[in-house]
Amino acid sequence: MTDLTSTQAFWLGHLFHASSRQMALSVYAEEQGLELASLLAWEKRLMVQGLLVPPRHRPLRFVAVEVAR
Repeated sequence: MTDLTSTQAFWLGHLFHASSRQMALSVYAEEQGLELASLLAWEKRLMVQGLLVPPRHRPLRFVAVEVAR
């Protein structure tokens, strides 16, 4: 395993925290005062560097409803 730089650890920590809280990255970034573009860029950069990046939480966009007749 490779040692992380402090910058890599910072952004990876945020990605893991957002994932563990099951928050969309946009919501998490706003809550933490981070730029969403920076968070997304670091997510991609860390993946390209071969680091294990947690899966994103993607809230459902559509909700199934039952219509009563």
